Amino acid sequence: MKDNVHERAPAYGKTAAAPDQFTFDYEPIRGYPELRWTGKRPFRGTSYFPAQLKESHGDTLDGWRNKIYWGDNLQVMSHLLREHRGKVRLIYIDPPFDSKADYKKKIELRSGNAASDMSAFEEKQYTDIWTNDEYLQFMYERLILMRELLAEDGSIYIHCDWHKGHYLRLICDEVFGPTSFKNNIIWYYYNKMQGNINRFASNHDDLYLYTKKANFLFNKIFESRGETIKQIKRVWNGESQSLVNAKDEDGKVVYIETDKRTIDDVWRMSMLQPADKKEPLGYPTQKPEALLERIISASSNPGDLVFDCFMGSGTTQAVAMKLGRRFIGADINLGAVQTTTKRLLGVAEELKDGEARLGIEDDKPTKFYIGFEVYTVNYYDFFRNELEAKELLIEALEIQELPNNMLWDGEKDGWMVKILAVNRLATAADLNLILSNLDYKVWEKRAKEHPEKAVERIRLVCMGHDPELRAQFTEQMDKMGYRVDIEVLDILRDKQELHFKREAEAKITLTKKKLEIKRFYPMNLLQKLSLEKSKVGDWRELVDSVLIDFNYDGVVFSPVLADIPDKKELVSGVYDVPADAGTIRVKITDLLAESWEGNVEA
Repeated sequence: MKDNVHERAPAYGKTAAAPDQFTFDYEPIRGYPELRWTGKRPFRGTSYFPAQLKESHGDTLDGWRNKIYWGDNLQVMSHLLREHRGKVRLIYIDPPFDSKADYKKKIELRSGNAASDMSAFEEKQYTDIWTNDEYLQFMYERLILMRELLAEDGSIYIHCDWHKGHYLRLICDEVFGPTSFKNNIIWYYYNKMQGNINRFASNHDDLYLYTKKANFLFNKIFESRGETIKQIKRVWNGESQSLVNAKDEDGKVVYIETDKRTIDDVWRMSMLQPADKKEPLGYPTQKPEALLERIISASSNPGDLVFDCFMGSGTTQAVAMKLGRRFIGADINLGAVQTTTKRLLGVAEELKDGEARLGIEDDKPTKFYIGFEVYTVNYYDFFRNELEAKELLIEALEIQELPNNMLWDGEKDGWMVKILAVNRLATAADLNLILSNLDYKVWEKRAKEHPEKAVERIRLVCMGHDPELRAQFTEQMDKMGYRVDIEVLDILRDKQELHFKREAEAKITLTKKKLEIKRFYPMNLLQKLSLEKSKVGDWRELVDSVLIDFNYDGVVFSPVLADIPDKKELVSGVYDVPADAGTIRVKITDLLAESWEGNVEA
């Protein structure tokens, strides 16, 4: 797999200004300007990562069942390449914006009757704070894999704003080729109110449309004008290669009456608001379905495969299902996977009842792919979201935290500990960030005083890493004349030795005819609510959904009963058992999107 559209073999070297950092030693190709950053490196290939099927919902259609993946989307796409390379008609991504903010979801008891002053709190879902170089390498590698997955006539929409949009445009020019750029779409959300700022308010996002090749699928879409108007008919003139006024046999201009207009590259569409009654799920950065309906309708046909690897609340997947498209989704946040699963189960039920159907003009689908599967990739089963990772790892690994240290997260047994990002593989880019922040004056002093000893003992904690990571760091230190001891602790590899969370407790009784959940105590949620088990009035206030598989095969959870109440309603807790029930497995998901699963015996 080539790393960009121009095949060349860059050589790594050091700059005089920053001898501890990598750079490319070549001149840009004339006519092809290229964005550079510290730590930029070719991305020529990737390993295959296994996926484990965890849940199955609904039936297949035409041999297909939609797929949802929980894990690092770099690993997810590496997994997908084996079967889906060149088969995805449309990719839409709403990646991190580097907005320098933490995004939170309000967690609130369903009825608020618990005996506690804390019946609600805000839970961080993910952080959008990056160093510039780290962000650019992160997006560069993933866009390369998206290009490989895209069909020859496929399109990709990159959703961004003013924070990093200009950089992403340059990266996309490099990855897809500058002639592949088709549109800079402006989404103007007129109903957003910004505070009293000393500049023009930022009331729009950008969507960059790129295609794989010159010939690509595109369906013109229209919107209502609200009234019928008379306008000149315009037709294409082959000689002038332009639109001209249509004329009749007598040379007179032809007029038409219409109540529609062709959608252009400025979209005036409202944002979701908390007061909206239908769509909002309480998930930060959720996008309106109307936005995705327009994108999916324009750049795919019913039955086509749509992909979104920054899934969030599952808007792309929900709209794709309603429009009769097949889809694949992925997210590193377990809360996103749980939210999307719950949402898709609701959409599937609505479609069965003849509701929730979308479609414009002649694009009305005749069949719907409502079955879907949930996978984990690379045994990624630790963290609901990346924000809790550092705190949990520091506690689990018994690290002495260093809160005022800008480089090291902690110290243990004489080793300086750095916890790398858990939303992706640890690579050389992480090493560059460490190298650029080291105190070399202290190292020089140590090397002179004790030349026989290492100047530092470093332990890197990560979740998946480049096998050459340790060797790359050691080699760079040798070139700089420093002896450093380094260890890499990979949580995916060594996870069996660690324990992170307090397990939930549940008591379920079973008779021949009824299954009843007597008690359910999600311990992490109770801790965040500062509640004791004895203070919980009704355990159902803590529950988001209950799923039951009455014939569990011991491998894949395939629920046939889904108890998913509305926001202020409670789950039933008592369920009829079918006569042909075998092994029964129950999954109870709490308000934090953490789940308890277990088999139930009489």
